[in-house]
Amino acid sequence: MEPTFQRILYGGDYNPNQWSREIWTEDMRMFQDARINSATINVFSWAKIQPSEETYDFSELDDIVDMLSRENYDIVLATSTAALPAWMVKRYPEVARTDYEGVRHKFGGRHNACPNSPVFQKFARNLAGKLAERYGSNKHVACWHISNEYGGECYCEHCTSAFRVWLRKKYKTIEALNKAWNMEFWGHLVYDWDEIVLPNALSDGIGYNKTAFAGLSIDYCRFNSDSLLANFTMERDAIREFDKDTPITTNLMGTYKALDYFKWAKEMDIVSWDNYPSYNTPWSSTAMRHDLMRGLKGAPFMLMEQTPSQQNWQRYNSLKRPGQMRAQSYQTVAHGADTIQFFQLRRSVGGCEKFHGAVIAHAGIEDTRVFREVKQLGQELEKLGTMTLGSENKAEVGIVFDWDNYWALEYTSGPSEDITYVNTIHQYYKYFYEKNIAVDMVPVDADFSNYKVIVAPVLYMVKQGMKEALEKYVADGGVLVTTYMSGIVDESDNVHLGGYPGPLRKLAGVWVEEIDALAPEQKNKAVFADGTKTECGLVCDLMHLEGAECIAKYGADFYAGMPAVTKNTFGNGAVYYIGTRLDTEGLNKIMNSIVEKALVAPVIDEPTELEVVVRTSKDAEFYFIMNFKDGEYPVPACFTGETDVLSEKKIESGETMKKYEVRIVRRAISK
Repeated sequence: MEPTFQRILYGGDYNPNQWSREIWTEDMRMFQDARINSATINVFSWAKIQPSEETYDFSELDDIVDMLSRENYDIVLATSTAALPAWMVKRYPEVARTDYEGVRHKFGGRHNACPNSPVFQKFARNLAGKLAERYGSNKHVACWHISNEYGGECYCEHCTSAFRVWLRKKYKTIEALNKAWNMEFWGHLVYDWDEIVLPNALSDGIGYNKTAFAGLSIDYCRFNSDSLLANFTMERDAIREFDKDTPITTNLMGTYKALDYFKWAKEMDIVSWDNYPSYNTPWSSTAMRHDLMRGLKGAPFMLMEQTPSQQNWQRYNSLKRPGQMRAQSYQTVAHGADTIQFFQLRRSVGGCEKFHGAVIAHAGIEDTRVFREVKQLGQELEKLGTMTLGSENKAEVGIVFDWDNYWALEYTSGPSEDITYVNTIHQYYKYFYEKNIAVDMVPVDADFSNYKVIVAPVLYMVKQGMKEALEKYVADGGVLVTTYMSGIVDESDNVHLGGYPGPLRKLAGVWVEEIDALAPEQKNKAVFADGTKTECGLVCDLMHLEGAECIAKYGADFYAGMPAVTKNTFGNGAVYYIGTRLDTEGLNKIMNSIVEKALVAPVIDEPTELEVVVRTSKDAEFYFIMNFKDGEYPVPACFTGETDVLSEKKIESGETMKKYEVRIVRRAISK
């Protein structure tokens, strides 16, 4: 596909307004040395460029834009609307958010505006429009960056009123709402729209992540996501009045729970996100989030932020080890990124992020380990040029990720508080990651026919149309893998009656009579037909066969001998139902069989401990070979004799790679 940018954007968040003009000159010299070619500016400058309700002052921003333009930078220009200026909160206190506990906030923090405040909307829209009018014709503005890391909730009166309007549009009648939320429970029937209150600690909230009425709370999640999205589209549309073509984005946060990113992506020109794994985050988990960000639009994405080394806001902010930042950056590119950007380019002198890593440290010199690594990567990306821009990641496996399911599953009271959505998805993703099998993360309304295998773990909420789409996919020859806690409820979190897994019962060929919850210290066994015994836990579905065949049985407790894993032939395809959380050995045994029968191919044929990812352009394939493990491992023999794009050296037979080493091999596509 056509690339969004003319080169790999390499740079990051830059705040020259925090420094003297002499420092600006020094920054330009050092950035040039590091091959930095882009800067994200104006992210938190609202108070500077609008010092009062009636006054705008763009003089300093003009100088920053002029400086970067002279230096031929690609400018990612933010709209500054992620943090309110003090004068606005002082004059219009209702613009500040009300939190889950019902407390109206004062000035401070960020993400601090009520999304449904008419005052905020007016000033944010005006500012975005003025910025676009002033800078939209500048050819160096490569991308607009609206707000920053949208998130959080508000429970104020503005939001209450807006929620009632949102509900009337969705349900039309109060009777339909009462039925959807099952308001007969606890005698919660409402008879007028103004009797509806938001589900916080003052009403039906039971702690921040629990609720007495999941239908109500899930609708509030949808409403809150829509409210913040309306803020984004409002600023986007204000920009478009003056700049019709420059791509517009906002930085997302991976598997962030509060916002339905598949819905957001439809309104964004390009997806961007901020990647901040902790010291012990599995590399497979980071790869999964990259694939999710690529999957939001089925297109290359921007890495808007990562740290060159250290973070500041996690419990343990370890340094990135030598080579780690470089390897992590190439993993990002491998999984679909067309930019590598940092927070931040120069380390702040004060504030809560003063210890967050930066290209230029507090020492202010080039002679640091981090600067040298940034420079090395910059030189390599410059050499890589446009080769990978716009190239695709092709996959034969799709893993379903759905925010409605995310919200609903984790609001559910029972059977176990240890069932978490992202961790369950990751267990299945990790299998494919370790086999170097490419994966697309897909929404529930994806075109499943593009994939040989669809994996839909904990598909707890089955909404209208999903049953039919899955049945058609399998009947046409596809393979579906689903699990415990699937097919339980509808889009309002009301149970599909008639036995679990509800609408999927015929498709799966099983009836789940009961669900046993196992505490962390409790385990069962999955016993396979060949005698293999593996451990399982968390939950155990007690199920009966209704056309499916048993692949593994439980080995203990009163339900020993009942099916734990099943396979059902449906039309020309098959459905695998995994009724418990299998350990790694058990899951691998099942998935190996599925992959083999579905003829799903890994990126390369030979097994390896290295991560190997391929991106494909119209004339070449680019193989990214990366070592994220502690040992030293050989480069797969299939690459022997080929040239590493980065070093321009041929790969020798038996050549090994140490931890954090990277090779990139380009293979021309014959026509």
